[in-house]
This record gives sequence, structure tokens and C-alpha cells, in this order.
Amino acid sequence: MRMKLSDFCEINPRLTLKKGQLAKKIAMTDLPIFGKSIKSYSIEKYNGGTKFQNGDTLMARITPCLENGKGGYVDILDEGEVGFGSTEYIVFRGKLGVSDSQFLYYFINTHEFRDIAIKSMTGTSGRQRVQTDLIANMEFDFPELDEQRKIATILCYIDEKIKVNNKLNANLEEMGLVLYKKFFIDEHQESWIKGTIVDLGAVVGGSTPSKSKDEYYCESGIPWITPKDLSNNKNKFIERGDIDITELGLQKSSAKVMPAGTVLFSSRAPIGYIAIAKNEVTTNQGFKSVVPNENIGTAYIYYFLKYNLEKIENMASGSTFKEVSGTIMKNIEAIIPDEIVLKEFNMLCMSLFKQQEILEEEKQRLMDLRDILLPKLMSGDIDLSEVEVFV
Repeated sequence: MRMKLSDFCEINPRLTLKKGQLAKKIAMTDLPIFGKSIKSYSIEKYNGGTKFQNGDTLMARITPCLENGKGGYVDILDEGEVGFGSTEYIVFRGKLGVSDSQFLYYFINTHEFRDIAIKSMTGTSGRQRVQTDLIANMEFDFPELDEQRKIATILCYIDEKIKVNNKLNANLEEMGLVLYKKFFIDEHQESWIKGTIVDLGAVVGGSTPSKSKDEYYCESGIPWITPKDLSNNKNKFIERGDIDITELGLQKSSAKVMPAGTVLFSSRAPIGYIAIAKNEVTTNQGFKSVVPNENIGTAYIYYFLKYNLEKIENMASGSTFKEVSGTIMKNIEAIIPDEIVLKEFNMLCMSLFKQQEILEEEKQRLMDLRDILLPKLMSGDIDLSEVEVFV
């Protein structure tokens, strides 16, 4: 059935919150990037903003948040509860008997719809916004309600599995921190040597080859990581970023190739993204990474940085934005445990890391499958007439 978007769903539906009323606020920073689940919120007094309820889909309408994939499906409120958030959201709600709310979420997240929304943006550079009225009046082909529910159910199965993997990984990460605390905080030995982080490994900065030279960048070259890549990725292990650099780009910059097992630590904009290199990588200047000494190992450095993150952040300096300089990083105090304890800790973490890596790889395959199925299901390329799903 072909119909206007505004006839298919409600856009920015009217809801009531009293001024000064305490309510759940979902800020732009709470929204996932090309993800469904909204995991965090705050309780604040309502003084304005976009209002929504469970079952609504949120989409950022301002650049660069829309292009970066900011959005989500609201399911963290109680029945009948009204939440609020940024005025830079568009809220989409399914219409009874016309559109399924889960299907609507997946439709809003198709490349087709997002590209249309992005092309509709107007305004000054850096503050462009989606023209809500324009997209509301655009016509799209939508399946009947029963087929919408089938499509949504199939895609929800995949997203639920992704959510389970994320939860398992979070539990394993907590276990790793508990192990670190037990080995090196609770059972600290007075005989252990006091030193600095350079006694654990080499601190390595990064660099950005000239952006004006196209020949310095490519799609399949030397992996080059930026803090934005860690923000978008959220995985513990990283293979490459959005763009690679060429051999020439490496030669014409001060970027350095670091081995697999290097612990990447973003030192500015923002401070504190931490990941482990799955293979040889380079980074931009937003990192102070640590290449572990052989007798220390990746696991100890990774959890040392995570455990001491707040302390490191407090050491940052700068007027425009805070940064952990190379000098600061190299002089962070650290304990060098004896090699027997380190070996035992690293052995325990090895199996934990392997399981986390397997879960992350499976999650990526599921995300790829979802992204392949999404446009095919929406367009009707996949026949669901013989498919039975529980809805």
C-alpha cells in the first residue's frame, strides 16, 4: 500500500508533562549509534523538550547526529509513562490498525529513509535540520499490517540475540575487572616494584596524514584508528576504522605501526576510550596507546587503564579541551607485579578475552545479516507468504 508517511504513522504526537515535573530524560548522548536499545537516562525536571512513550521511535533531526546514526526505540518507560529529551528529536509512533511500532522503527532506520531525511536538511552549515513537514508528506510503499509484523519479528529475533551477546560480554568484562582487583589491589604485595606506565610498555602517540592528499588514504590499506571509530564501534577488540592510510600516508606522517595486542587509549575528544588492537594498527593524534612489554602482557595494561581511568582523566590539562599529554601518560604511577602473578592473571584473562572476541565477531555477523535483510524485507524481495513467525 502506498501512502504518505503522516498517514502511516504519527509524527511528534502530542503528550503532556507539567513544567517542573520529574521525568525520565533521554539525552542525545543516551541514544545509540545505529542501534535499537536505549540503555541510559536521567531523572530530571521537565522544562521543555520532545516528549515520547514506550513504542515510539526517536531519530535525531540535526547534523551530524542524524548522519552518525543517532536514534533508538523507546522501551525503558513504564506503561503510560511519558519521557522527554532533546528538541532535536523527531518522534515516530505506529497507528493502531495501520502500522506496527517495531516495523516502523526498522523502516525509519533503512538507508532509503535516512538518505531522504538527510537530503531534506536545511539551515546553516553545522546546524542543518530535517524538514519534518517535507518527509511527513512523502509517499512510501508499505506492506500490510500482518506482513509488517512478520518483518519486525524476524528482525527483532536478530536484535534480541545481539542484546544477549552484549549482556554476556558486559558480564565477562565485569569478571575481568573483578580478577584485576583481586590479583593486584586486594592481594597487593609490598615487594612489588613501584614505577610508571613506561615500565609496563611503550607509550605511542599517533598522527594524521594530510587530509588534502587523497593518495594518503584508501579503503584497504594500513588500519588507522580515530576516537570516533571507538565511539561508533564500542567493541573491546578493533581491527580497523572507517578509513585506512596508504604506505605513502604512513611515510609522510609521524603515525607509527603498532602490533596486535596494543592497548589503544584515547587521550582527548574524549579521554578514556579503551580498546585492544586485533592486528597491526596506526592511530591519529587523539591516542596515547601502550604497546605492552612481553613480560607484562595486554590484559594487565588494559585493566590497569580501565581501573585507573578516573585518576588519569583528572590528570588531563588544556584550556580549549582536556588532553592527556605524552608526558603525563608516561609518568602515570604504576605497580609492576612479579612475573608469576602476571602469568597467572594473563592465563585467566586469555580465555575470557577469547570468549569476548567470539561474542563480538558473532554480533558483527548478526548486524551484517540484519543490515542485508532489512532492505530486502522492506522492499518485498523476500517472500514471507510461507513463513510462519510467532507475533
